[in-house]
Amino acid sequence: MPWKEINVMDERLKMVSDWIGGEYTVTELSIIYGVSRKTIYKWIARYNEYGVEGLNELGCAPHAHPNQTNEAVIERVIQLKREHMNWGPKKLHSLLRRREPHIRWPSISTIEKWLKRNGLVMKRRYRRHVPPYTEPFLNCDKPNSVWSADYKGQFRTGDEYWCYPLTISDNMSRYLLTCRGLLSPCYIDTQQWFEWAFREYGLPYAIRNDNGTPFAGSGRTGLSRLSIWWIKLGIRPERIEPGKPQQNGRHERMHRTLKADTAKPPASSLRIQQSRFDEFMREYNEDRPHEALGQRPPADFYIPSSRRYPEKAGEPQYDEGVHVRLIGRSGEVMFKGRKYYLTELLDGERVGIQEVDDGCYEIRFGFHPIGYIDLHLGIITGVKPKKV
Repeated sequence: MPWKEINVMDERLKMVSDWIGGEYTVTELSIIYGVSRKTIYKWIARYNEYGVEGLNELGCAPHAHPNQTNEAVIERVIQLKREHMNWGPKKLHSLLRRREPHIRWPSISTIEKWLKRNGLVMKRRYRRHVPPYTEPFLNCDKPNSVWSADYKGQFRTGDEYWCYPLTISDNMSRYLLTCRGLLSPCYIDTQQWFEWAFREYGLPYAIRNDNGTPFAGSGRTGLSRLSIWWIKLGIRPERIEPGKPQQNGRHERMHRTLKADTAKPPASSLRIQQSRFDEFMREYNEDRPHEALGQRPPADFYIPSSRRYPEKAGEPQYDEGVHVRLIGRSGEVMFKGRKYYLTELLDGERVGIQEVDDGCYEIRFGFHPIGYIDLHLGIITGVKPKKV
């Protein structure tokens, strides 16, 4: 005869029935069913309180979790996330702690969990990391050592006007100095807003930008009217290599945030679009925590430059022993009986020419190198000629 399978629920029902019938004491029941008297009392109490359903096993999870996040706190986190959809849990956590330090906020991992549960985490595309650039740019170790400037891709506002966002930022602090929606990237409008920034914040030592108009020229010197003006003010123009935006990565990263927060979709008019830019600047500088700054905003680190904007740009100065030559109206310079073409943009300006190797002379506009004269070949090159 096969063994009869014992059902735990049936055994409990039988045990409770025997107790209700009054034929056995608790001690006798514990001997009959092979369990402790404490267990007998437990199932009798369960039956008295819940009936037959009380004889089922209950879950092991506690009814209350001491570490459970308060619903009001969760709602506050979700509300802030909806206000800043492009922020991650680290930035949200940092801002909440700064704004309301008296509240015990959940950890970053808990915030991320609740954002995921509420469908508020956007999947990011994988981006290939590139090696760091090692060209001799100035170090961005202090405020105003290096600024970055660029035109974020143009777009049309709802009133059909083109908007060209001009952005200028400080590389060390990430402080956004200006963001202006201009009608075109022409020299006059660009120069006007750089002058405003110089008057407002002082002069940097260098400005890093790409090779586009109006920051750089297409000629062999790479100069533009804007960069010539910077050099006269004692500012070094730094141009990244074509097709390598990572060399200006801090500014480019800010651009991604700017576009996502202000131009998707564009505003109905250029005036309203500028209001969006202004609000973005305030939040970006004063509220938005930056991971590279220890989750603190740029305003905690930026201070204006001690180099004040002069009312008149100075003329380039050259050391003793340097050949100084005047650039003619045609953009040519006369040196050792031969004319060499540079650029018409330097018409009426003086350049310095100094020998750096046998038959090789470096040309500088002030402190800024713009080319080399190879006397052997009678040409100007952008890089120092190699010895044969």
